[in-house]
Amino acid sequence: MSHINQRQVQTLQQKLSPQQIQMIKLLELPTAQLDSRIKEEIESNIVLEEQEPEQTDDEQPARISVEEYLKEDDTPSYKAHINNRSKDDKQRPVYITGGRSLQESLIEQLGFRSLSQREMTLARYLVGSLDEDGYLRRDMEAISDDLAFTVGVEASIEELERLLAVIQDLEPAGIGARSLQECLLLQINQIPMTSLARRTARKILSDHFDEFVKKHYEKLISRMHISEDEFREAAAEIRRLSPRPGGSFSEGTGDAAPYIIPDFLLDYQNGKFDLQFNSYNVPELRVNRRYVEMMREMASPDGKVSEENREAVQFVKSKIDSAKWFISAIKQRHDTLMQTMREILDYQQEYFKDGDKSCLRPMILKDIADRTGLDVSTISRVVNSKYVQTHFGVLSLKSLFSEAMQTESGEEVSSHEIKHILQECIAEEDKRKPLTDEVLMDILNAKGYRIARRTVAKYREMLDIPVARLRKQI
Repeated sequence: MSHINQRQVQTLQQKLSPQQIQMIKLLELPTAQLDSRIKEEIESNIVLEEQEPEQTDDEQPARISVEEYLKEDDTPSYKAHINNRSKDDKQRPVYITGGRSLQESLIEQLGFRSLSQREMTLARYLVGSLDEDGYLRRDMEAISDDLAFTVGVEASIEELERLLAVIQDLEPAGIGARSLQECLLLQINQIPMTSLARRTARKILSDHFDEFVKKHYEKLISRMHISEDEFREAAAEIRRLSPRPGGSFSEGTGDAAPYIIPDFLLDYQNGKFDLQFNSYNVPELRVNRRYVEMMREMASPDGKVSEENREAVQFVKSKIDSAKWFISAIKQRHDTLMQTMREILDYQQEYFKDGDKSCLRPMILKDIADRTGLDVSTISRVVNSKYVQTHFGVLSLKSLFSEAMQTESGEEVSSHEIKHILQECIAEEDKRKPLTDEVLMDILNAKGYRIARRTVAKYREMLDIPVARLRKQI
């Protein structure tokens, strides 16, 4: 029989305070999202407000107690005011444009078809089931069950298939397909078969799709009894088709297309670097003095608060504490980001002069953590989704970090240098006989880089380059 024992055990646990968690989240935010986060804080805290760039407010109360809130000139200005702009900054309006979605376009086209009210209801549901690429990934039986439960309409699979055929006849071509093969066939079937290349392309997609995708070109040419030139022309026709017919609606065009806002601006002139923090549209913040005055009015001359005003004073005090912490956190974020970027610049000075990747030194997160005195996890959060604008382009901070590889002479080089050699070798290879990973390994070893085949494969995948078989061309 087991006995119940009671004993005292001392353990050591590390817990993050809510403010530490918020600080971590602020560090991770790129400049483009910081503005939204600040606006959220302003909406939730009545004491926090935006300030015009030319305005200053140096007389902000300290924290701790109500009595100290009522004193003047006790708090350093940096705790109650943050300046995110320089005198050369300009307010840039953010334009938001909204175009028609894929579903809206298809429903509009369905309006020109002769469909009954029931058919229109079913067709709308099918359109709503398409993903952002324009594919119908769901099973017809599952859609039929959902219609019965959610809309209260019972529809057979045959009826849904007939309405899907109507949708597949709409623009853009290939919409409503359930597979890549069906998508490409829908598109090529809408093209007039006026040439041998188009007819061959349709036959490849309908009868030999798996072989074509796996790039078994010699087998295809032999099985179809066509020449290499005829196959090359047919493959060119297939490449003109879109594998994502709905992509033009999901990606957007023009002003609506996503773009990168750099977090740092780096200029190099006359042998000197000029690094600036990009404040973009980040507003300046301050504590609203009106609430401090309100607390002063509620208190007696000796600083005491009556019982009836205690709750209101406590509420305002907590909001002021929160506002001051947020302003301080934004400043700390700014200082941490700038400190990290300065050390990265100092570490990679030769590279930042002209952008020559051969000058990029091996650098890991620990190198910058040691130089800044910050934790490796902090550096990781700082460089995540952050960009720097240089005179040779906009760079991701993450792309500046690389492993160190050792040559036969014992010299340490960046993995970027090896990736660059891999790209050059693959760009210059004979596409009829692309280089395998083993051959690429031999080339690198001959150049003095000691590297294994699996490492070559890893770098090739990081460069988003397919294996040799999939790079093969006729």
